[in-house]
Amino acid sequence: MLEGVQVFTQNSIKIEKEKIIYIDTYEMQEEKHDADIILITHTHYDHFSLKDIEKVKKENTILVGPEGIEEVQKIGFIKENIKIVKPNQSYEIEGIKIETVPAYNLHKKFHPKENQWVGYILNLQGQRYYIAGDTDNIEEIRNIKCDVAFVPIGGTYTMDAKEAASLVNVMQPKIVVPTHYGSIVGKKEDAQIFAQKLKANIQCKVYL
Repeated sequence: MLEGVQVFTQNSIKIEKEKIIYIDTYEMQEEKHDADIILITHTHYDHFSLKDIEKVKKENTILVGPEGIEEVQKIGFIKENIKIVKPNQSYEIEGIKIETVPAYNLHKKFHPKENQWVGYILNLQGQRYYIAGDTDNIEEIRNIKCDVAFVPIGGTYTMDAKEAASLVNVMQPKIVVPTHYGSIVGKKEDAQIFAQKLKANIQCKVYL
């Protein structure tokens, strides 16, 4: 299920399955220009970086995200290739079924619910891939059914390792990948704490 998956800094992910999909492209080391679809969870600089989007976009790349992403017109995106989304919707983009889910903080000011920022569920080759974005352990995501989950564990702006493990133990994916730590916030050791708190039937894959 993780074939064709790469995880970079923060929540920056590449999934190469039916299409080449990037999520929250950030601090990319190479210029690939191979993205069919770029998904943006929200417009904070470490998730929505024009200079990094430029490194992966090609002529007809589709950019998907919440309000605010229209700024990519500065780097050559035409309106027809910009898709504005909101939580709790389903879309088909380039033949890929994409669902949006809420992503927000409960008791922090960084990611307000009213901003309508999102996580994504991608349906790829019969598997469901959930990318949480920057969120706390909110009620709306606990019952998500997925095969692979990418969840933030760094704390401060998102769930910490223990909170994220509590969410994943309820969600019960087959594989979980911790993100959003080891750079701006969160220590490398957080991944070990996270993995130790998971139920035995959930496989943890650490990239960062």
